[in-house]
Amino acid sequence: MNRFDGYRDSFPNARLTRSKSGVLEVALHTDGSTLVFNGHTHEQFVDLFHAIGADPDNRVVILTGSGAAFMESISPDGFDFFSPQGYDKIYREGKKVLMNILDIEVPLIAAVNGPVRLHSEYILLADIVLATPSTVFQDKPHFEFGIVPGDGVNLLWQEVIGTVRGRYFILTRQELDAETAREWGAVNEIVPATKLLARAREIAEGLATLPRLTSRYTRIALTQKLRRIVDEGVGYGLALEGISAADVARSAAANR
Repeated sequence: MNRFDGYRDSFPNARLTRSKSGVLEVALHTDGSTLVFNGHTHEQFVDLFHAIGADPDNRVVILTGSGAAFMESISPDGFDFFSPQGYDKIYREGKKVLMNILDIEVPLIAAVNGPVRLHSEYILLADIVLATPSTVFQDKPHFEFGIVPGDGVNLLWQEVIGTVRGRYFILTRQELDAETAREWGAVNEIVPATKLLARAREIAEGLATLPRLTSRYTRIALTQKLRRIVDEGVGYGLALEGISAADVARSAAANR
């Protein structure tokens, strides 16, 4: 059983604070500014979400970013897409991180502070999504690297906005603005950036007054379909992504 003091300072890319009522705020960052996603954060976030889900004193969780974006840049540092051993690590972490988010058995609010150009599937596993006017959703890096977008973004966008819209979003690397995302069901509210966290906290504190079992079991009840989708599809999607990565590596080696 985890307790907050035991993991609060354990994650260099997540700033954790918790109110007296049990509302946990998780701000992803790199050196205090917008997160640069890499292989180290990929590994780190598996443990981060596990620790959050294992702490019975967390009553509601707010997930947000830092600086001007939620997550829009990626670095190859710490990743090995092109060897079987390296991709096995990505495969295992990619499956586990989404299930660990779903294993956070309390209401989860995503406070999206700006553009999300990778791993927007994290946000789609939240129960409530608040966005700012500057928020843009896009799946940018997969096709830039020449690999299949099979890490869950392929499944969850089709589930949330519809299969035809979801496939178009992935295949064209569509930039989905906040207003369109709200109209299509991926965002609940659009809030000025200066009021984003205040609104998230307002909702969270209201939810924190519910009986513990009520709020916990409501989260479980609301995410059963998502759990099935992730469990059935992410492993297969990541396997396809790995095959495409191996082909990219082969082609790159042949052209040297």
